[in-house]
Amino acid sequence: MKAFFRDQRTTTFLTKFFTYLFLIGLSIVVIYPILITASSAFRPGNIAAFTLEWSDSWTLNNFTRLFNETLYLDWYRNTLIIAVATMVFQVAIVTIAGYTYSRYRFKGRKNSLIFFLIIQMVPTMAALTAFYVLAMLLGALDQFWFLTLIYIGGGIPMNIWLMKGYFDTVPRDLDESAKLDGAGHFRIFGQIILPLVRPMIAVQALWAFMGPFGDFLLAKFLLRSPENLTIAVGLQSFIANPQQQKVALFAAGAILAALPICLLFFFLQKNFVSGLMAGGTKG
Repeated sequence: MKAFFRDQRTTTFLTKFFTYLFLIGLSIVVIYPILITASSAFRPGNIAAFTLEWSDSWTLNNFTRLFNETLYLDWYRNTLIIAVATMVFQVAIVTIAGYTYSRYRFKGRKNSLIFFLIIQMVPTMAALTAFYVLAMLLGALDQFWFLTLIYIGGGIPMNIWLMKGYFDTVPRDLDESAKLDGAGHFRIFGQIILPLVRPMIAVQALWAFMGPFGDFLLAKFLLRSPENLTIAVGLQSFIANPQQQKVALFAAGAILAALPICLLFFFLQKNFVSGLMAGGTKG
């Protein structure tokens, strides 16, 4: 009996030890690049490489140069416009479509869901040529609206599945009870079901907002004018030339680019855990 409890305590100790070891290692992987970026952003002078070095003298000169010597404010504005538009329209479409697929049965429902999965399997690289040709035909090269439409459309297929899965977790008894009380379809959706799926809506909003900030490939391919670039493409130009790298400006711009995402995350964070877990329910 004593040996059993001793083995059980040993197993518990080892489980906790390796769990904490994994979490510490994961924290180092996440925090170390952030520290390097921060130290580079506030370091005086022009530096040629990212290094973790904390000196006694800190300066905001890199941020001043970023605003006065580059088009960073234009890039920031462009990215915010695209990100907000993508978030609003994608969340609206995905929410309505997810509710429709969850609550109604119609012709082509199953086939269209399978079609969404097939589309999601096509990598972005494979569609770059098609996007470019389509932009040429529509006169949409170097246009924000075309890039925004691609971001919106690209996030719809898989997110409809996730939103449908979340709607499936809401009991249908609520719908039936509301119908007995005389509520119509729009009232059931807007006043009863929609408040219950706010966690997943918050998750969808964050994902949609983050996309334009982190995407480089599509923006680089479709945007041409220096003043029309997004943050990801504009910052890459600082380190594109190995002979004239502006690492300090790149780091300062990266820190500022993370601020809107951090603010949105902290505003919506209470909804994330329940939204992600329930949204994975298979419908």
